[in-house]
Amino acid sequence: MDLMQTVLLALLQGFSEFLPISSSAHLILPAKIFGWPDQGSAFDVATHVGTLAAVVLYFRQDIGRMAVAWGGSFAGRHNDDSRTAWYIALGTVPAVIAGLLFNDIISTELRSTTVIATTTVLFGLLLWLADATATERKQMVDITWKIALLIGLAQAMALIPGTSRSGATITMALFLGLNRMTAARFSFLLSVPIIVAAGSLKTLELVQSPLAVDWIAMAVGTVLAFFSAYACIFLFLKAISRMGMLPFVVYRLALGALLFAFFV
Repeated sequence: MDLMQTVLLALLQGFSEFLPISSSAHLILPAKIFGWPDQGSAFDVATHVGTLAAVVLYFRQDIGRMAVAWGGSFAGRHNDDSRTAWYIALGTVPAVIAGLLFNDIISTELRSTTVIATTTVLFGLLLWLADATATERKQMVDITWKIALLIGLAQAMALIPGTSRSGATITMALFLGLNRMTAARFSFLLSVPIIVAAGSLKTLELVQSPLAVDWIAMAVGTVLAFFSAYACIFLFLKAISRMGMLPFVVYRLALGALLFAFFV
């Protein structure tokens, strides 16, 4: 990877990881335009580390409270934080199972431009429908195990390239009556264990690979993914209640149209 590819893909990965716009579509587009090869497992690990660090740092107080409360729940001390922690654990299970069962199919059969363009448009329309019909009555304390499980199933569906993990989980949360801010916060918190799982899988692939590792590209990718992901989370949460999901829907439809027009 040259410096231009490293910088652009790291920024795109970090910024699109938490926006409902599909990071897969944004990684495949410059690769098609510039004829770049696949960035490989090592670079994926680096950007996962960067995005994980960003979300953990931003939600450090929430995560700290939930970790303490979750530990206390084993001694019978339950509160809103411990319940949220258990719901995040429950919501992670479907994606972990789906990833273990279908990883090979997803990584080989579904990483086509046609699939990514189709899911970019389809799930963009679902996001529009969810936002347009949202009641926005429920907050974090109103989340139940059923809501957490359904959002977790949406996260599992997002393993299909082009779907967008944050887009799928926020869409399901809005359909279930959560307000925009709660939907986004729960989606971001739910990303922590799944990014850890995905990063661990990529690390295993990296350890087993005989290829040399470009440590400079990995370091640059980690740092840039961290800063772009942190900026994305900060800006998205500040603007989401005011602007809604329509700008992201329009963007997804335009991106999907571009992929269909030139690369399918």
